[in-house]
Amino acid sequence: MVDEFMEAILYVNGVRRVLPDGLAHMTLLEYLRGLGLTGTKLGCGEGGCGACTVMVSSYDRTSNKCMHYAVNACLAPLYSVEGMHVISIEGVGHRKRGLHPLQESLASSHGSQCGFCTPGFVMSMYALLRSNKNPPSEEEIEESLAGNLCRCTGYRPIVDAFRVFAKTNDALYIGLSSLSLQDGSSICPSTGKPCSCGSAATCGDGRFQPISYSDTDGAKYSEKELIFPPELLLRKLAPLKLRGDGGMIWYRPVRLQYLLDLKAKHPDAKLLVGNTEVGIEMRLKRLQYKVLIFVGQVPELNTVNVSDNGVEIGSALRLSELLKLLRKVVKERPAHETSACKAFIEQLKWFAGTQIRNVASIGGNICTGSPISDLNPLWMASRAEFRIINCSGDVRSVPANDFFRGYRKVDMESNEILVSVFLPWTRHLEYVKEFKQSHRREDDIAIVNGGMRVFLEERGEELFVSDASIAFGGVAPVTLRARKTEEFLTGKSWSKSLLQDALKVIQSDVLIDEDAPGGMVEFRKSLVLSFFFKFFLWVSHHVRDVKPSIEAFPPSHMSAVQSLSRPCRVGRQDYETVKQGTAVGLPEVHLSARMQVTGEAEYTDDTPVPPNTLHAALVLSKMPHARILSIDDSESKSSLGFSGLFLAKDVPADNKIGPVVADEELFATDVVTCVGQVIGVVVADTHENAKAAAGKVEVVYEELPAILSIKEAIAAKSFHPNTEKMLRKGDVELCFQSGQCDRIIEGEVQMGSQEHFYMEPHGSLVWTSDGGNEVHMISSTQDPHRHQHYVSHVLGLPMSKVVCKTKRIGGGFGGKETRSAFIAAAASVPSYLLNRPVKLILDRDVDMMISGHRHSFVGKYKVGFTNDGKVLAYDLEIYNNGGNSLDLSQAVLEIAMLHSDNVYDIPHVRIIGNVCFTNYPSNTAFRGFGGPQGMLITENWIQRIAAELDRSPEEIKELNFQVEGSITHYSQCLHHCTLHQLWNELKTSCNFLKARGEVDEFNSHNRWKKRGVAMVPTKFGVSFTKTFMNQAGALVHVYTDGTVLVTHGGVEMGQGLHTKVAQVAASAFNIPLGSVFVSETSTDKVPNASPTAASMSSDMYGAAVLDACEQIKARMKPLAAKLSFNSFAELASACYFQRIDLSAHGFYIVPDVGFDWISGKGNPFRYYTYGAAFAEVEIDTLTGDFHTREVDIKLDLGYSLNPAIDIGQIEGAFVQGLGWVALEEVKWGDAAHKWIKSGNLLTCGPGNYKIPTLNDIPFNFNVSLLKGNPNSKGIHSSKAVGEPPFFLASSVFFAIKDAIKAARAEMGLGSKWFNLDTPATPERIRMACFDEFSSPFVSLDFSPKLSV
Repeated sequence: MVDEFMEAILYVNGVRRVLPDGLAHMTLLEYLRGLGLTGTKLGCGEGGCGACTVMVSSYDRTSNKCMHYAVNACLAPLYSVEGMHVISIEGVGHRKRGLHPLQESLASSHGSQCGFCTPGFVMSMYALLRSNKNPPSEEEIEESLAGNLCRCTGYRPIVDAFRVFAKTNDALYIGLSSLSLQDGSSICPSTGKPCSCGSAATCGDGRFQPISYSDTDGAKYSEKELIFPPELLLRKLAPLKLRGDGGMIWYRPVRLQYLLDLKAKHPDAKLLVGNTEVGIEMRLKRLQYKVLIFVGQVPELNTVNVSDNGVEIGSALRLSELLKLLRKVVKERPAHETSACKAFIEQLKWFAGTQIRNVASIGGNICTGSPISDLNPLWMASRAEFRIINCSGDVRSVPANDFFRGYRKVDMESNEILVSVFLPWTRHLEYVKEFKQSHRREDDIAIVNGGMRVFLEERGEELFVSDASIAFGGVAPVTLRARKTEEFLTGKSWSKSLLQDALKVIQSDVLIDEDAPGGMVEFRKSLVLSFFFKFFLWVSHHVRDVKPSIEAFPPSHMSAVQSLSRPCRVGRQDYETVKQGTAVGLPEVHLSARMQVTGEAEYTDDTPVPPNTLHAALVLSKMPHARILSIDDSESKSSLGFSGLFLAKDVPADNKIGPVVADEELFATDVVTCVGQVIGVVVADTHENAKAAAGKVEVVYEELPAILSIKEAIAAKSFHPNTEKMLRKGDVELCFQSGQCDRIIEGEVQMGSQEHFYMEPHGSLVWTSDGGNEVHMISSTQDPHRHQHYVSHVLGLPMSKVVCKTKRIGGGFGGKETRSAFIAAAASVPSYLLNRPVKLILDRDVDMMISGHRHSFVGKYKVGFTNDGKVLAYDLEIYNNGGNSLDLSQAVLEIAMLHSDNVYDIPHVRIIGNVCFTNYPSNTAFRGFGGPQGMLITENWIQRIAAELDRSPEEIKELNFQVEGSITHYSQCLHHCTLHQLWNELKTSCNFLKARGEVDEFNSHNRWKKRGVAMVPTKFGVSFTKTFMNQAGALVHVYTDGTVLVTHGGVEMGQGLHTKVAQVAASAFNIPLGSVFVSETSTDKVPNASPTAASMSSDMYGAAVLDACEQIKARMKPLAAKLSFNSFAELASACYFQRIDLSAHGFYIVPDVGFDWISGKGNPFRYYTYGAAFAEVEIDTLTGDFHTREVDIKLDLGYSLNPAIDIGQIEGAFVQGLGWVALEEVKWGDAAHKWIKSGNLLTCGPGNYKIPTLNDIPFNFNVSLLKGNPNSKGIHSSKAVGEPPFFLASSVFFAIKDAIKAARAEMGLGSKWFNLDTPATPERIRMACFDEFSSPFVSLDFSPKLSV
């Protein structure tokens, strides 16, 4: 055993750091944030969101090059980057010293809204530019962002911002600096020698063009790129042995023999390279590994050897390096030799995100033995062999086919390691193909994947199968070979009849148990057949080049194997600019954008804390419904850093809380009513220690019966008290019985819930001051007033002694309106009792589990209509899943009922609604607040009427449109109805009839791919339906230098509220926007503020600020009239000397709103925002995969306060809505998912819950605002924008349904109505496309299971 080299060093943003011993448990992210570099964010902790992306630069001694790559700092162990240079967002550009062109472009393109994800996007793009000698292609740019999620923007402006760096004539990164040699090579400024990489930008100077300006002093950005530190170039690689918490030891061997010695000494040690699997196990599964051996820098495990027989690949080679290697090999070797290589290249494209591929190794992926590994079926199919060495140095070779023994068990002893993989070249007439279907294309684990190979031999005019390999992942506890199918194929002639016979064999060969973990059994079975069918067609297509006489499939069948050409995303934004004053109406950039792109913008978790701060973790219920028998904290008390456990008995005042009804307990006392209910809170010296201590609190339960769905609640009559509501118009029963209706249909619509997935998790920092007499907090919330109220309530303090401040939040979408308050209240108890600051930041999995979702709904409808398509009567029973407390569920139900007409004039309406009590965490507000659910039910039966009458849905819609003066089912008269104008303009701009014809033409020529189109309208009512909430306050100060400070009750969460409010103030005083500053939202500045919700904030707070400005202007007016001033600053200064008050409190009440639910009369809404959208999609009927080809949106926003921000809101809402209707499925342990533990949430992180990525947005994404229609009821003639566009994403859902209809027509099902639940995931799409590959497993009316 060699002596360990103990000094560990790391460069961070050019600064040398010595890494002390004892930090082996720490991630790079924790270290960076500990240094105060808080621009790098913790979004999920599992490498699934990209918010923590940094660039790591290392020196590759094999190629003598500086390597630059993006990594997830949340997964990277600190010591894994020892001897490297880490560049975080702070090292790229800064407002005070100038923004990097990347940052400038992103800010000015409106590519940052809430800003929490922004540093991660910048770093991914920065690493791409630093690692490329030439400007990247647009496709490479989009690929590099696959591991980054954004919930606000809809991605389009981010792509636009970065696309400029793909220009071929852009000299930004390829221009030679002044330090260049005549032969074109460059001199490295750090060494003075020719640069090894041949490009100044890659590891050296790379001076930027001065195209970017600082907003502070106008100085040109002329900083050099941070170079690779010369010390690291000269430093010899040495082994490491370092320690961490809990006795953990970290080894870094740099020779194979040393690694074998370590493995002999520590046979149970975990070997790791990227930590992408072990890190998740340790963090989420709480597994403890005492010895970790980092093998990423063992040269023998990183070798690549290309020979005449194949390529040998070292087991520690990173996946991104494997991809580069295979692409190089494909270019250099004959085409017939590289069929397997091409299959790996295609599979790796969809393997995780870029940051994961940059660190994850092939050996780690193989040895984990995951049954859903994307690569293992391909290793098996490709005849790969694994070279294994034991601690004695004995080497053996194992075929990949025989390596996987059981669930995560492989053919390797504890004294063995995988050294390399040998991938043989394919032979003439040998074909290898990859397959994968997941919930989402990019960065997602497979539902089913596969690798298939066939080797054919010529015998006269025929081709016979000499050898075949077929392997599947996701169908068994282990990667499975279809051995019977392989045997059946061998020796047979390649023909259509072989295909049909083989499909029967494979059906009995690959069996999946009905109760198999993961569910979706029917879908998985059909995928096995679909994949084999695709493979057979693909091979047949290729062999026809060699053997034209081989039996051909019809041309329409080739759609099964044609890969989609993925064009780069483009979009058009069309709006008019109606400038009012100096700023209102202009497309100004978000005021915080430049702080957000540099990572300087602070969020709750970034707030510097005093040294005596404690960190909190919640003790949560593990049962959906149970009586608490005992709580034992004895083990917890002895936990490292433990400072206290606080339960219901410790709450100083009232333990009962709730936003409307006090039906919740802060800490559960006797009974828990959901998994994730808070029982207590533990505080300790660090976040990790608090979590560990909380996990040691033992709670003994007595289980009670649980209600786990809306249908169970209806059967048990389990409703929240006094929540039944009714709306009536006309006489539904009489209409049904009178014979006026030619037809009556009845049906049921159910829709799943949706997770908010704001990028910044819930969090609060609470501290006391003045000896504990006052309590202050900084919280990530949409409602600081509610935080103030909850904390004062549970502590027994007057509200005047409690202050809540919020600077900005990293997204909210309704999820931080009420459900953030109990988190602050929980943290306030230990803070108040211990008189110490307490910080409580939820981990992503806990956040998703306990903080509630969008409500799932069930609607039971009965609709009467004429043969012409005119709707006469609508009867609806509507239920939502409230969860275990009422929260805002009744208001959500009411909004759903009020929006249940969408845009249709229906003479007779009856709607009865109920809020179901279930044993889930309380569901809550989410963008749209019930409106989209109510409208979706209606659009479903509109589609059904069209099917019944064999007419287009668009015709039925137009026939039933409301018009100016229509009276709704809640007695409100429609004024300024722009629906018809919008609809007609959209039909013209998208050329609907032409699109319809082209789709029909495409479908007639393609059997296995189908396209669909749809147009959907919306009418969204704007105001709080609780009248008292329609009020707003603001505070405006004018200073003697002419600058203005604005504080108001609204919260900036990315929607640009502060920017719009500043524009209103700037125009009011006729001063530049830069002269206005909007301060943090604080309860001690503006009291009793309503939550920032209901899309009302710009209207209300803009008007309140305008009121304050007008007051100050009125005071200034006499002086301004008397004297002439050259500037507003001169006027302000003169007013000061004249003792004129330059501060005012503004207030605004939304007029003419109010609704009486007893009489069913009133005006619940101030006005409506109208919109319409067109969508075209393409589906793969064999797998359920889909792409949105085009989207056209038109919205009436009056005279927009800021059209650029409004367009961003529309795109962001649409893409979030796309997630709701087509991607994001929440799965609970219920009767539909018995393989999930009862009452538990499966989808509690980005690993299992998939929001849209850049790859999911429309290829062509067009947004236009209706022109020339001012809104007399909105601030400066504008309209609300936050929620109205969300429902327009249902156009994609109905376009998918249209495409499915075309697929079903191939089976003779024509226009027959079929049900499709939301979300329309690949499973639901594929199973609705009933065909010969699904019919063996399901009936025609099969509907996949859904948690509602």
